[in-house]
Amino acid sequence: MRPYNAFLGVHMKTKNIVEKTMQAVFFALGMVTIIAVATISAFLIINGIPAIREIGLWAFLSGQEWRSTGANPAFGILPFILTSIYSTIGAILIGVPIGLMTAIFLAKVANPRLAAVVNTAVELLAGIPSVVYGFVGMIVLVPLVQRTFALASGAILLSAILVLSVMILPGIISVSRTALAAVPREYEEASFALGATKTETIFKVSVPAAKSGIAAGVVLGIGRAIGEVMAVLMVMGNVPNMPNLFEPARSLTTAIAMELSYATGFQRQTLLSIGLVLFCFIMMINLILNFALKRGYKA
Repeated sequence: MRPYNAFLGVHMKTKNIVEKTMQAVFFALGMVTIIAVATISAFLIINGIPAIREIGLWAFLSGQEWRSTGANPAFGILPFILTSIYSTIGAILIGVPIGLMTAIFLAKVANPRLAAVVNTAVELLAGIPSVVYGFVGMIVLVPLVQRTFALASGAILLSAILVLSVMILPGIISVSRTALAAVPREYEEASFALGATKTETIFKVSVPAAKSGIAAGVVLGIGRAIGEVMAVLMVMGNVPNMPNLFEPARSLTTAIAMELSYATGFQRQTLLSIGLVLFCFIMMINLILNFALKRGYKA
């Protein structure tokens, strides 16, 4: 009996050591994430504030002209802000309904074989590089938009919205499908027992129960749409105009990407200021969505 007790004691000590070691590893990884976010925030604030202070916050955010290399330079980023907002909203309006319906189909309607095929296609979409999306959009979509709407060029805001709406689908589908699959079967069985149809059960029971996961997928899609550079750079036309659906435009991300390689001095500082505005913009969207989600839980 004593040898067994001794073995059990050693086993428990080893288990405790392993658990404490894993806790330390997880804590360290969590701290790395926090430090990375804090470092990025500090870098953007330190390097972005001076240019904003010199230009003026209101002039920087509300100015409608961008001439960073002209004889009389102007540094207004309102067209970039509005273009980013419009392209993100357009992509979400198109991509979220398609992504949510696809996730519902995969989680609740499709048979396992068909679901496996569609899941493979979704995973392939997620693995395609941004430059490939941009290349296909430039070769196929841009000429199609040009012919359809009889435009001088198809590299316009609408083309970017269509490309972004496809690019955000994998994240929305994957996260929403996982959330829907995690809904307890008892909820649906109770709904069926009360006489609800399958469609009613899906949209009145399963989807509300999975709303936190669906919201996470939407946030992921918004982040992808706002932060995308290469694909948008190839299909939007990149002209610093006030946004119009059928005209070339330039977003916050493409404004940075186009000039950062050769920018120096004050021009480089203004680009870092754009990065700071983009960072604050994304943080604000996340806070708003989290607040709305928490209110939904309380309601």
